[in-house]
Amino acid sequence: MNAVLLALVVIALLAVIVLAVRPVRRALLSAPIFNLYRKVLPQMSDTERDALEAGTVWWEGELFRGRPDWSRLLAYPRPTLTAEEQHFLDNQAEEACRMVNDWSVTQERYDLPADVWNYLKTQGFLGMIIPKEYGGLAFSAYAHSEIVTKLSTRSSALAVSVMVPNSLGPAELLLHYGTEEQKNHYLPRLARGEDVPAFALTSPWAGSDAAAIPDSGIVCKGEWQGREVLGMRVTWDKRYITLAPVCTLLGLAFRLYDPDGLLGGKKDLGITCALVPHDHPGVDTGRRHFPLNAMFMNGPTRGNDVFMPLDFIIGGPAMAGQGWRMLMECLAAGRSISLPSSNTGMSKLTARAVGGYARVRSQFRMPVGKFEGVEEALARIGGNTYMMDAARSMTAGAVDLGEKPSVVSAIVKYHVTERARQVVNDGMDVIGGKGICLGPNNFLGRAYQQIPIGITVEGANILTRSLIIFGQGAIRCHPYVLAEMRAVQSPTKQQGLTDFDSAFWSHVGFVVRNKLRALGTALTGARFVTVNADVAPGMKRYYQLLSRYSAAFALLADTSMLVLGGSLKRRERLSARLGDVLSQMYLVSATLKRYEDEGRQAADAPLAHWSIQDALYKLQEAIDGVLENYPNRFVAWGLARIIFPWGRTQKLPSDQLGQDVARLLINPCDTRDRLTAGCHLPATEDEPVGAIEQALAATLDAEPIEAKIRELEKRGALEGNPQANVRDIADAAFAMGGITAEEYTVVKRRNRLRDAVVKVDDFPFDLGASDAIKPAAERKVA
Repeated sequence: MNAVLLALVVIALLAVIVLAVRPVRRALLSAPIFNLYRKVLPQMSDTERDALEAGTVWWEGELFRGRPDWSRLLAYPRPTLTAEEQHFLDNQAEEACRMVNDWSVTQERYDLPADVWNYLKTQGFLGMIIPKEYGGLAFSAYAHSEIVTKLSTRSSALAVSVMVPNSLGPAELLLHYGTEEQKNHYLPRLARGEDVPAFALTSPWAGSDAAAIPDSGIVCKGEWQGREVLGMRVTWDKRYITLAPVCTLLGLAFRLYDPDGLLGGKKDLGITCALVPHDHPGVDTGRRHFPLNAMFMNGPTRGNDVFMPLDFIIGGPAMAGQGWRMLMECLAAGRSISLPSSNTGMSKLTARAVGGYARVRSQFRMPVGKFEGVEEALARIGGNTYMMDAARSMTAGAVDLGEKPSVVSAIVKYHVTERARQVVNDGMDVIGGKGICLGPNNFLGRAYQQIPIGITVEGANILTRSLIIFGQGAIRCHPYVLAEMRAVQSPTKQQGLTDFDSAFWSHVGFVVRNKLRALGTALTGARFVTVNADVAPGMKRYYQLLSRYSAAFALLADTSMLVLGGSLKRRERLSARLGDVLSQMYLVSATLKRYEDEGRQAADAPLAHWSIQDALYKLQEAIDGVLENYPNRFVAWGLARIIFPWGRTQKLPSDQLGQDVARLLINPCDTRDRLTAGCHLPATEDEPVGAIEQALAATLDAEPIEAKIRELEKRGALEGNPQANVRDIADAAFAMGGITAEEYTVVKRRNRLRDAVVKVDDFPFDLGASDAIKPAAERKVA
C-alpha cells in the first residue's frame, strides 16, 4: 500500500512539474499538440482572415467568458443626444415626416416628392456622419439611429433614402480610407446633397458570398482627359443597389488583376473599391427594381470594359486590393444602425397604433384589446418592441464608444428584424380586415408587405444565423481560440510554439473553470451567484441566471469546437442554435441595461419581465436543441447532466404578465409613451394614426357615459326603441333623457372618430386603372 501511495505521489509531482515548468511542458506536451494543430487547421485566405478579424469585441466577449462583469455593462454610458441632435430630431426629422404621404409615395408617385428630396439634401440628412469641417452634421451613431427610427414610423422610402448614405458607402469609406484630395472634393458635395451616393457590392452570382464577386478590373494604360494614364478597365453587373437609380456617385467593388505587372509582381491584387461618377462613360444606372411596393430607389448598375484612372480607387493606387478589408472594417457600424433602427421604428408604430386601435375597436360590447387572445398578441408586440429598442440603443451607443462590433451587429440585424416580423404579423392579426385592405387608411399594410426586405438584405437572416453569429463569434469573441490560430499560423515556428503554449494552457484552465461554474450554478439554480453591481432588486435574479447560462454556453461552445472540430462549420443547425444562445444573452443584457438606464421605472417592469422571460426560455430551448441533436450522444448526455441537472426550469411569461403588458398598450400612460418614443404622430384625424390617437382619447372620455347607457339597457329603459341598436343607442339614450347633451356630444364625437379608425378604403371597379393615365395632380383616391 505504501508503495502504491508513493507511486501516486511521484506521478502527481511529475504532472505538476510538467505543467508548471514551461520549458518542460512546452517540449513534452505543447509541441506535439502544436504540430497536430498545424496539420489539421486549414490555411485561411486573406479574405477569410480580414472577415474574421474585422471589427472589435465588446460586451459579447464578456458573455463568451462564462463570467460576465455586470459592473462593466452598467458602466457603459447611456446614449444621449446633444442639444443640436435633439433639435434636429424634433424639428427637421418631424418636418420630413410631415412632408411625406406614404400612400402617395407607394401608389401614385413611386418615389419621394421632389420637395422632399430637396429638403433631405439641403437640411443635411444625407451627410449626418460627415464631419463639420466638410460641411456635414457630425451626428453621433445614436442620433443617426434615432432619426432613422423616427423616419421609419412614417415611410420606408423616406427612412431608407436617409439611412443608406449614412451607412456603409462612399462617405464612410472616404472618411476612413480616402486620400485628402478625395475627401476635400467629395465629402462637402455629399454633405450638401450635391452628390447622391450608392455603393455597389452584390452581383447576381455572389450575393451572400460577397468575397466571390465576379466583377473584375484589369490594370492597363488608357486615355483620360486627353492624356495617357495608368488605369483599369472594369466590367461589372450589380443588382439590389439602393439609390443606384438616382445616384451621382457610385461606389464600386470589384476584383482587380494586374497581369502585366504594372503595379508590381502580384497578379491578383484582390477586391478593390472605387468611386465612379454616374455619368462616367460606360456607367449604366437608372433602371429600378420593385421591392415589395417599398418605393425607395433600388436597382441594378452595369458596365462593360469601362476605363477609369487608378485615382478612382478609394485611397488611391496604394489601396488597390485592400477593398475587402475596408468593407469588413466598416460594415459593422452601418449594420449596427440601419436595419435595427428602421425595424424598431416599424415596431414602435405597430405598438402605438395597434394598441390604440385595440381599445377603440369593440366587438361583443368590449374593446378587442381586452380579449385574452388579442392580449396574447399585444403582449408579444409590447415585449418584443421593448427589447428591440433596448438592443438598438445599446448597440448604437457601442459605436459611439469607438467599437466596431462585428458579431453584435449580426446579432441585432438578425434578431431585431425577426422580432419586427413577429410584431407586424401580430399587429395584422389584431386589426384584421383593416390591415388586409390597402389604401390611405391602412397604416400597417405596407409594413407587412415590406418586412421581408429587412430579413433579406445586409446578410440574409438564414445565413446570418446559421453561419455568422456563432461561426464568427466562436473565434472572434473567445478569449483564446483566435490567439491559438494565430500562433499556429505564425511564420516563425518557435515563436508560434511559445505563443501557442501560453494560449492553449490558458484555454484548458478556462474550460475547467467553466465546467465547474456551469455545474455549480446549475445545481444551485444560480441563487448564490454574486452580482457585482447595484441593480434593481426585481431584476437581480436575471443577472444570476445570465451568469449561469454564460458559463454553460462557454462550456458548450468549447466542447463543440473540440469534439466536432472543422465539421462544426458544416453543421449549420447546431451553429445556429449556439448563436441563438449568445444572441439571447445579448438581448437580455441590453434589456436589463435599459431598465437601469431609464431609472428603474416600476411601471415599465412588465415589459422588461416579459421580454427577458421570453428570451431566457428561447435560450433554454436553443441549448436543448443543441443537446438533442448532438452527433456524439455520450458527450451530449454528459453536457446535459452538467447544464440541466434538474431539467429545464425556464418558463414562458405567465398569462397574467402578458395581460399586464397588453393593458399598457391600450391605455394612455407614461410607459406607453416611453415604449413608442420617437413615433411620428400626426395631429390631424385625416391621417390614420392621427385618427387613432384622437379616437383613443375620445373612447376613454366616453367610457363612463357608455356605462350609464348600458345600465339603462339593463333596466329595460330602452326597450322597444328602434334606435336602441349598437350604432344608434346613444341617440336613444339622449332622446329619453338618460344622458345629458354634453355627454351625448362626447359619445357622438367618439363615434365619428371610431368610424374613421375602423374605416377601410374602397376604389372604383377598375381600381383606378382608367385614372392612372392622368397626371398625378389630377388623380383622385376614393
